[in-house]
Amino acid sequence: MSTPNELPQQPRALHRTGPCEFGGLPAVHLRSPDGAQATVLLQGAHVVSWIPAGDEEQLYLSPDSALDGHTAVRGGVPVVFPQFSEMGPLPRHGFARTRTWTLEEATVRGEHAFAVLTLQDDAETRAVWPHGWSLELTVSVDRRRIEMEFAVINRGDTPFEFQAALHTYLACADVRRAQLEGLLDQNYHDKVLDQPRQQWIDVVTIAQELDRIYWESPRQLMLREVGRKVEIRQTAFEDTVVWNPGPERSAELPDLPDDGWLGLLCVEAAQIGNPVRLAPGEEWAGMQTIEVQA
Repeated sequence: MSTPNELPQQPRALHRTGPCEFGGLPAVHLRSPDGAQATVLLQGAHVVSWIPAGDEEQLYLSPDSALDGHTAVRGGVPVVFPQFSEMGPLPRHGFARTRTWTLEEATVRGEHAFAVLTLQDDAETRAVWPHGWSLELTVSVDRRRIEMEFAVINRGDTPFEFQAALHTYLACADVRRAQLEGLLDQNYHDKVLDQPRQQWIDVVTIAQELDRIYWESPRQLMLREVGRKVEIRQTAFEDTVVWNPGPERSAELPDLPDDGWLGLLCVEAAQIGNPVRLAPGEEWAGMQTIEVQA
C-alpha cells in the first residue's frame, strides 16, 4: 500500500519495546517478537504508528500536524474524552488527547508487545470538569493485529457521565477506491446534512465530505481496498463514527494537506448517543481491535 503519509520522524528501525522519541516528543515504541510495531506518544496516549509484521504503515498521520507537545495531533488514534466533538461545554473532543499521560508499563509477553498508559484528574481538569477520575489505555500488537483498550474509573465521590471514542485514522492508498462494509440498514446521524438517515446499501464509499455517527452499530466492519482487507471490531463501544473531510474541507484544515483526504478514512469506536454514567468506584472499558487480513 502506498500512501501520502511520509513522516521521517517515525522510528521504523527500532528493534525493541520501550521509551523513545517521535518527532522530538516522548513516546513508547512497541515491537512484538514477530516484528509487529506501534508507537504511542505520551501526549494524549496517542497511537501515531502501527505496522503489522512484514507489512506497511496502517495509520494515517498528517505531515502538516504540529508535534509541539500541546496541540492535538492530526491522525493516528486520538483518545476522545470526556466529550465528543462540540457536544458539550468542553473543548472539542475533550481534554485527554492534549494532556501528558504516564507510561506505567511497556513490555513483551508471549507473542504480544504492549504498553499501559494512565491519566488522572488534576486541578486544571477539575476547573473545567469537576470530577475525580482516572483513565487507562492499553495498546497491544502482535502479527497483523492491534488492540486498544480504553478504561475509565470514577475516583470521585459523585457520579458523572462521559462520552468517549478512539478516533482512528486508517491509511488508504486512495479513499475513492476504498469500501467500508457492514453497516447495511444502520441508522445514523449525518453531521454534514444535520439530519437522521439510514444506510440503505452495504458499502460506504467516499467521494466528498462524509461525517456520520452510526448508532448502536455492528461490532465488526471490513475496510476493503485493492489487495488489502482490514477487519475492524469493537467491544462495549456502542456507536461508530465514519469521517473523511473531502476535498473542500481538507483544503480548509491548516494541519492537513489539500489532498490529505485521499489518504485516510476515520472509523472510530465511539460511545456518544448513550453517555456512560459511572457511580463512585465504578469502571467502564471499551476496546477497538484492527486486523489486516492475509
